[in-house]
This record gives sequence, structure tokens and C-alpha cells, in this order.
Amino acid sequence: MHPLITAADLRQRLGDSPAPLLLDCSADLLDPEAGARAHAAGHLPGAWHAHLDHDLSGPKSARGSIDGGRHPLPSREVFAERAGRWGVRPGRLVVTYDAQGGCYAARAWWMLRWIGHAEVAVLDGGIAAWQADGGVLESAPPAPAQAAPPYPLTPATMPTVQASELLAAPGARLVVDARAGERFRGEIEPLDAQAGHIPGARHRFFKDNLGPDGRFLPREGLHQRFASLGVDAMRVVHQCGSGVTACHNLLAMEAAGLCGSALYPGSWSEWSADPTRPVARWT
Repeated sequence: MHPLITAADLRQRLGDSPAPLLLDCSADLLDPEAGARAHAAGHLPGAWHAHLDHDLSGPKSARGSIDGGRHPLPSREVFAERAGRWGVRPGRLVVTYDAQGGCYAARAWWMLRWIGHAEVAVLDGGIAAWQADGGVLESAPPAPAQAAPPYPLTPATMPTVQASELLAAPGARLVVDARAGERFRGEIEPLDAQAGHIPGARHRFFKDNLGPDGRFLPREGLHQRFASLGVDAMRVVHQCGSGVTACHNLLAMEAAGLCGSALYPGSWSEWSADPTRPVARWT
């Protein structure tokens, strides 16, 4: 399935049986409850809110960001339980969206693919595109969740890479960093332990996947952008600050037909928290 869906296509699919399941993933890294407030104020009809910290992340380890970073992945089993309570079932279309260019929606897209759900897409352009196409928002909460079994796990098809693997074979994989340029270069670091980047990493700011209208660039533009990395997609490892916006680059590559790249879930928040790991900066 194509990883993006237009607002017009979604409006047509809402008449399907079962109707698509909608997940509002709106969030703010600096305000953990901003997404929940935004959802309560207005969301696509029937949409659940997928909270970045409670639903799309697991608990932080006892050592904090040193193990797993700021937004560690939950276990696949735990997320399968959450997906089941939302109503995710094999064959049912799930559409994730946000109001932040798709960076949080992409995290949910990746995690659903990670537990084996193939029928999932990100709403291209998010809430703004929905409203521009004539779609309305509602503030009523979704129907109460029904008791449901966990999503039936299948073998993971979305690979992950850990810091130990990157350290053991430096240069074997091409690391792509999705953070803003000033953070990648090491000029500032507002969130994590150290400024800089993983030695050898290349920079691809996730917002550059979008056009001025907030929608993803056409397939050809995305393909050219990521093919210019010069390596096979399966050698690429994506990271960011905490494994969230890296999923935006993973989605963009898949939309371009470049599949098979891995995610480093702990990303810079995990890497930089351990003072024994090497750090690079631009000078």
C-alpha cells in the first residue's frame, strides 16, 4: 500500500465497511499535553488521539536517555495491545495524521508497519489538507473503546538498528540524521545531553520532504533527494533526536520507492547521553 493518502481519497474511503480507523497523532516535543488539547478542540470525525509519550513510546529506562532515548519504543507486544484497543485489525485501513507536517503521524505509521499491519497510510498535508478539501472537524470524543484482543503480530518488516551495531562496524551503514541543520552541526542542542551528530552521518532535514503547501514532494523529487545518498536503501539507518522525525524520512523514502531502510530508535538522545560514544561537530 502507498504510505500516503490524499484528503479526497480518504473522504471517499470513509464510506467503506469497515470505515478507516483514524489516529490523530498531533504532538509537541516541548509540551507533552499539547496534542491531547488540540485533539479535544477539533479532530477528524471519529479519530482517536495517539499520544506520543503514552501510546507511541514506551517507559524510559531507569538510566533515562542512556538506554532507549527520550522516546523509547515499547515492545511490539505492548503496542499490539494498544492497536487492538483502537480497533486495528488485519485488512482495516488505518490513516494517521497530525498538524505538524506528518512527523508524528509518520511515527505511528512506522510502528503499525513494525507490528505487521500493512494497511496504513499518512494523510498527506494533515488537518490543513483535510479542511482545504471541505472536511470538517469535530470535538466530540470517539466512542468508548471496546474490549478487543491485541493485534495479531507477524514478523517485523521494519528493521531497527541499535547503537552497539553502529559502534561495532562504523561506516558499514549510512546514518541519516533528520534533525534541523543547526542541531546536526552542533551549533545548539535544546533537548539532549551534547551537541553534535554521530560521526559519518549525513544530514537530511525531515521538513525538506515537504512542499510549500505542507504536502510531501512528488515521488520523483523524493526519489532524487534520497537516491543522491549514493547507497542502497537497505544500507541506510535513519535517526533524529529521539526516533520520531526519523520516521518522516523513512516514510518519504518508501513513498519514493526506496524501501528497506532501518530506524535507530534511540537516536541522538540515546547516543549523546553516553559520554563514551564519539561525537562529531562542524567547525
